[in-house]
Amino acid sequence: MLPTKRTPTKLARKTVTKAAIFAVAISLFLSPLTSGICARHPYLSSLHATKDSPLYTTYAAATERSEFAPDVAYHLVFYDSSRGIVFRNQKGGDWSIAFTEPKLGAPAEFVCKLGDLHSQPVITTSYSDVVCYHYYPFADVRIDSRFLVYSSRLALQEVSISNLAGKEREIEAVPFLSIDNGKYHNVRIAADGKSVSFRYYDRPDGWMVEHKTPHLDTVDNVFSWNVAADSFASSPEALPWSCRAVPSDSVRSIGLFRTFRIPPHGRVTFTVSRAIGGIATGDVALLESARSAFRLDMRTFISADEKAYGRIPDLRFVSQDLKMMYWSAFSLMRQCMLPAEGKCHYNYYVFSREPVWGWGHGGEVFHESLSMLAYVFMDPRGAMNSQRVYMERQHPDGYINYRTGPYLDETIPYNGEPTTSAPWFSWENWEIYRVTRDRVFLREAYDSGAKLFRYWESHRSSKHDGLFEWGGQAILESVRDDQVAVWDKVGWPANFEGPDLNSMLVMEAGALSNMAKVLGEKRQSNMWERKADAISKLINKYMWDDSSGFYYNVNRNDHSFTFSKPNDLKRREIIGFLPLWSGIATRAQAAILVKAMTDTAEFWRPYGVPSLAADDPYYNPHGYWNGPVWVQWEYLLERGLMRYGYGVIARRLVDRVASGVAAQLKKDHNFWEFYSPDSQWAGYHRTYIWGGLVSRMLIDVNNSRK
Repeated sequence: MLPTKRTPTKLARKTVTKAAIFAVAISLFLSPLTSGICARHPYLSSLHATKDSPLYTTYAAATERSEFAPDVAYHLVFYDSSRGIVFRNQKGGDWSIAFTEPKLGAPAEFVCKLGDLHSQPVITTSYSDVVCYHYYPFADVRIDSRFLVYSSRLALQEVSISNLAGKEREIEAVPFLSIDNGKYHNVRIAADGKSVSFRYYDRPDGWMVEHKTPHLDTVDNVFSWNVAADSFASSPEALPWSCRAVPSDSVRSIGLFRTFRIPPHGRVTFTVSRAIGGIATGDVALLESARSAFRLDMRTFISADEKAYGRIPDLRFVSQDLKMMYWSAFSLMRQCMLPAEGKCHYNYYVFSREPVWGWGHGGEVFHESLSMLAYVFMDPRGAMNSQRVYMERQHPDGYINYRTGPYLDETIPYNGEPTTSAPWFSWENWEIYRVTRDRVFLREAYDSGAKLFRYWESHRSSKHDGLFEWGGQAILESVRDDQVAVWDKVGWPANFEGPDLNSMLVMEAGALSNMAKVLGEKRQSNMWERKADAISKLINKYMWDDSSGFYYNVNRNDHSFTFSKPNDLKRREIIGFLPLWSGIATRAQAAILVKAMTDTAEFWRPYGVPSLAADDPYYNPHGYWNGPVWVQWEYLLERGLMRYGYGVIARRLVDRVASGVAAQLKKDHNFWEFYSPDSQWAGYHRTYIWGGLVSRMLIDVNNSRK
């Protein structure tokens, strides 16, 4: 049995012998995947990362202390010389600290902006929920900071000021919050001078309103210090030190001031916390929450992170940039996981914790779940349970929602037909099983996957010709939901049968065959194998074009490449390579496809394979599905290349994709929805979970070298 490998069609069996031998060798090594390889040292605890390092710097609470709403996470901005060292929250504003050395007879000059620091920050520890760093605001004054997002409602920052000089220093510290896109209201100072409370309003976006997902509109805050402040300030400006006025309503910044006298070679330490809640939380409870942070031991959370990250395969890298990017990818995926809540009886993920946008915070979709094929190496149970979210909500007829979340069952009916998601479900479950070897999960996955496949057979083959087309809101169901050459220039996707959907269903049937074989159901395994072979033959019969050497969509009515104009379906899109991933192509066809993929005029671009050939008039490297590199699809291409024995080319592809991801991490320390194939550019949504799949690509090619 070949894990993930469906037996080729009869017409292809004789021509893929060498590829099959290679696949056997790889599958034997990867069974179970990366067995016995794990981190030997806490890499992310011993960093020396600067603004030019490819380190991911967004921080959110660990899964067990997170909740859907409210959920406050922070992105560390430490790379913009015009700003300070800022923990930025999309809705709640920036959290920072300024310093000054007061001088008699002269106004204080606050040091906050990176350009004003004596030396720039260096990050020494960074996990999904905690970061440690140090810098020098003045000569001989060192700041050490540890920042933890403890829960969705509570964060804290520990700060040490060290006087390295041989004389006493007087340093004023100003922890402050500032907001650009709103105002802080109802500002009040506690009687003991250790905290300030306020409120801001967070209006849900249109998607949240339409889908009625829970949202905290009115957010109460307590910004607290474990020492009494000398004074407070609030200001209508974005920075708090223009004046030290009595707090008032509708301000843009709030600051706490305290002067410390530090003896020669001495040190002072303080902690600042921020707690949030709704009106129902109450002032007393919110204040106690903020002050409870002062009893937390940061080392406990770092130790827990080291243990969690210790499961990750510890790869060898020639490039330190790739190493840092690899470990950062797991921080991205880990922090997107949320615990069981609402309708979800298992943990689930969102696309992003910071920033939060409506459709990215609703729940899971099959194509985002491809990221679980990387995350499973860190958290096997979490990856399996995220797939169980689909299983527990599956309809009696096998249908699974387009998006499934704790408060959402998004079906998107279109012409009376609900929309599901692109069928990667059983293949994902099989790949997860290959790592976990959990037979209970496998049994559940097989039963659910078989029901879903039968739904596709009943509802997505209108001509009953053995091939399938997208249905429901077909543009969404197809994944490629905007700026697609064929959808935009030729016709609605339900009019066509394509190599994308049909390759996916070949892999679904192949995965179900493998599952059945492991479960001892040989007859069922053979049945699924026959289904996979039947679809494969039809793809090669109708969708392969000998004259141009590529796979295309075909008109579902007559299986031609013509819809409204002769050959108007012959657009060379990334879907034409999916028969490599699914094992449908003969060895001869694979060679032709690889030649096209490595043609620099078409697909072999500096940072990966674009979603549309670069010589197509609709190509735009900054577009959407008409040019950009999508990491999750690059992963499918890498798997296809490996399958047919093109390991060297697969490694080159991974190097190109990874270098583009790392370059963007160096710029803004974020993973993005997609990347340009031609330049160091990324868009449109940042902190996107499936960017983490680059780590799986690196695991795959690392294993192929052994």
